[in-house]
Amino acid sequence: MDTGTHVVMGLALGGIATLDPTVTVNSATTTAVIFGTLIGSQAPDLDTILKLSNNAHYIRNHRGITHSLPAVLLWPLIITGALSLFFPEANLFPLWLWTFIGVILHVFVDIFNAYGTQALRPFSNKWVALGVINTFDPFIFLVHILGIIIWKLGVHPGVTFFTVYAVLILYYIIRFRMRNKVEKAIRAKVDHITDIIISPTYRFNQWHIAVVTEGYFYVARSVKNEIIIHEQFVKRPIPDTPVINAAVKDKNLSAFLSFSPVYRWEIDDYDDYYEVRFIDLRYRSKGHYPFVAVVQLDQDLTIINSYTGWIFSEEKLRKKLELVPN
Repeated sequence: MDTGTHVVMGLALGGIATLDPTVTVNSATTTAVIFGTLIGSQAPDLDTILKLSNNAHYIRNHRGITHSLPAVLLWPLIITGALSLFFPEANLFPLWLWTFIGVILHVFVDIFNAYGTQALRPFSNKWVALGVINTFDPFIFLVHILGIIIWKLGVHPGVTFFTVYAVLILYYIIRFRMRNKVEKAIRAKVDHITDIIISPTYRFNQWHIAVVTEGYFYVARSVKNEIIIHEQFVKRPIPDTPVINAAVKDKNLSAFLSFSPVYRWEIDDYDDYYEVRFIDLRYRSKGHYPFVAVVQLDQDLTIINSYTGWIFSEEKLRKKLELVPN
């Protein structure tokens, strides 16, 4: 989920924690636990600082080790230790317990996005992504905001937040049912499917769809259960050529390939350089595919420039690559 949603979830969890008598035994424990749930609900996304390094590191590692099983155990210990320095009178066990719940809640809700997490590491590096909730879901965010406001107006936190989460459980069930209907509809429309990737959008009744068949890729969209196929591409394996073999050694393209499960590729031969482009087919928006990896090589197959990430115009891509448009 997005940072804002994790924040309001952490605040809501802090409200629920006040029902625990070991939390309200003294003000230091109460304050420390509220900080613990708030920080714990954010901690796994500390890897966002990788963006300061480069997109390749971020794409390869975001929601990876920081969301893994060892990290889920370590984050509460680190946070509890740090908060105990500021709140020495706090009861450490409830502080650790509610911080632990905050960390688990963060990793758990991220699994429902299309991006997913590597929550099973170190036992498996597989990305666990259920694809039923968008990274930012307006309904989930607003229900939490409403619950926090009602709580601050004096309504019992137990009544408030158990009602909030009862509503959200029902919402998640509805989203699962909607996703299943989308999958059934696309399977009825396209033959010989080997894989389907369905990504929710922030719009309740719209879904992005990437379909893999034995011979083609299909890019589609579902709007109110109607399947709209936008484009069809011939499924071509990555060729074993000197240009491609040199390009895939680039860190940006390597990161892209480690993350993207469905893509097409292009090779352009210009007067004095080659350009290799890989295009993720999952995120079509207004006729554009914004998630790409581009590698430029000279005639000796030495990498000149490369980029991977979200880009929404060719002009901006050229600026990223430090080249004048051709």
